Amino acid sequence: MSSGVPTSGGVPTSGGVPAGTAVAVIVVTWNSAPVLPGFLAALPDGMTGLDWHLVVADNDSADDTVDVLKTLAPDATIVQTGRNAGYAAGVNAALDAAGDVGVALICNPDIRMRQGCAKRLVDSLGPEVGIAVPLLYEDGKGTPHHSLRRESSVLRALGEAVIGNRRAGRFPALSELVTDPAAYRRPTRVDWATGALMAISADCRAACGRWDESFFLYSEETEYCLRARDAGYATQLEPTAEAVHLGGDSQVSPRLWTLLTLNRVRLYGRRHGAAATLCFRGAVLLRESARAALGRKASRAAAGALLRPGALRVTPGP
Repeated sequence: MSSGVPTSGGVPTSGGVPAGTAVAVIVVTWNSAPVLPGFLAALPDGMTGLDWHLVVADNDSADDTVDVLKTLAPDATIVQTGRNAGYAAGVNAALDAAGDVGVALICNPDIRMRQGCAKRLVDSLGPEVGIAVPLLYEDGKGTPHHSLRRESSVLRALGEAVIGNRRAGRFPALSELVTDPAAYRRPTRVDWATGALMAISADCRAACGRWDESFFLYSEETEYCLRARDAGYATQLEPTAEAVHLGGDSQVSPRLWTLLTLNRVRLYGRRHGAAATLCFRGAVLLRESARAALGRKASRAAAGALLRPGALRVTPGP
């Protein structure tokens, strides 16, 4: 990684990363003022036992996100990108500002780490494990969130379209979603995992390089985990590390669900030929069309987008 001024267009406006810092806590914000106080309040307990520094890339928030950070986390390094640059670009800007640190802990601001979460993630990294993820709980629920995933395939897309991803998740060949409860009780290696909180080793970052900024939002963590796997670094669940994820609105927002769906197909196309991608796109379209027929507005928007010519070109942010 490079040090000094970010190459993604951001400018550090406060703080500086102390030399020798073992863990850089990387956060990307965009109008995140409502969730930041809770994130910052939980951070000391979550980082117990580690030498760490907070680095935040703000994507031109229109609310008082930066003021909240300066008030509640005055020692943090804040990088202002000057535009809504997207999640991957924000991660890159924050990592550039962090410089030569050991582990990068990539966090959503709506994460609430539980006691000792980060150290357990850091301790689980090694020569083969480049990315460690925690057991995630949805806010107010006592059961773990199904955050583990398998790589996309045409058969898995069809399985999810025909019988639903949660039912299909019981059969590895028929769904990306890992639903086996046993997988969440032990260290489990997967193709990729929800990117709300992940620890990434320095060796893995050196092998993989920068996050792919062509994915404005969604699929950037999938692409990075698959690239890490291709380079010999596994993504692994550490079940003793726990965090609460407040969640986003992609499930209810037609705009965000469309972006998620298109990026999923775009990523598949990056890794497969034209014929396979056409089949995958058709399977995803079948799923979204079936859900649209049941009255789901977000799926109706996604299905319409999948039918548009040129829909899978680089998708701008919302």
